[in-house]
Amino acid sequence: MRISPLNFIRRYAVAASAVALLSGLAACGGEKYHKADGMVWNTTYHITYEGDPELADSVLIVLEKVGKSLNVFDTTSLVSRVNAADSVIIDSHFRKVYNTSRKISNASRGMFDPTLSPLISAWGFGPGHKPTADTTKVAEILKYVGIDKTHLAGDTLVKDDPRLNFNFSGVAKGYGCDAVASMFKRNRVSNYLIEIGGEIAVSGLSPSFEQWSISIDRPVHSDSAIVHDAAAVVKVTDAGIATSGNYRNFHRQGTRTLGHTISPKTGRPVETDVISATVIAPTAMEADAAATACMAAGSEVAKEMVSQLKYECMLILADSTTWMTQGLRTLLKE
Repeated sequence: MRISPLNFIRRYAVAASAVALLSGLAACGGEKYHKADGMVWNTTYHITYEGDPELADSVLIVLEKVGKSLNVFDTTSLVSRVNAADSVIIDSHFRKVYNTSRKISNASRGMFDPTLSPLISAWGFGPGHKPTADTTKVAEILKYVGIDKTHLAGDTLVKDDPRLNFNFSGVAKGYGCDAVASMFKRNRVSNYLIEIGGEIAVSGLSPSFEQWSISIDRPVHSDSAIVHDAAAVVKVTDAGIATSGNYRNFHRQGTRTLGHTISPKTGRPVETDVISATVIAPTAMEADAAATACMAAGSEVAKEMVSQLKYECMLILADSTTWMTQGLRTLLKE
């Protein structure tokens, strides 16, 4: 679920003059494009939009509210309270992310699951970052993993086992993009690009008066630096875009490379034929979750899932081939 839209400067290469003059560029309807950049949830966000410059303050307010609901690293957040109890009253943010998680879980044959938190920690991708899992521990942990072991009763999230823990890292950044997009729409902003930690939501036109150009990174293994090498560039609007891959978040264990995508079935880092998955969906939240599911499920199930959900998708496979939906091919920029 690292995504990379062009390297943030290169992303706007189609409108280089617009980037240089972004703060003073006159746009449609007499409005101007503005930028909002910052840090949230230990990652960066970069937003370009056509509208009132004071909305940049509203962006951070929206993201802070989402964080108070979904940030597992905040001990006072709603998700932390859910993790500490067997039933808790939830808010609209949690409900939307929970329902989308169930949708993607069902479509991917259970290969997307936000209750993998104890396994993520056991393999060294959670707080502490020290892999400790072994066969016995994994088998025990799997007893209290599975979104199907939870349900909603009105406004209450109920867990079959109080040890069940949620970690919405596979969908929260995408949802954050959607939450900011909703705020923009309420304020009659229709042209924007929202990027949080690599997940993207776009609408309307870019400063060049065209659809937004987004670069999809070619997988380059690196655990020490972010390496950008474009595999393709798509022109898209009114959609969410996310890319998932194990090539930037992994551990080395002897001669093995352990990626950060954990299988809900085996409780272990997945080894599938998918190296990188990019999904374009109606919302960034759906794209975020579906891209993660593609990595965990492998190409056969991934193709089945995106067809069922009518998403666009590009998979880069271990045999160095690339597969993409016909709809995504039509979005490729020459």
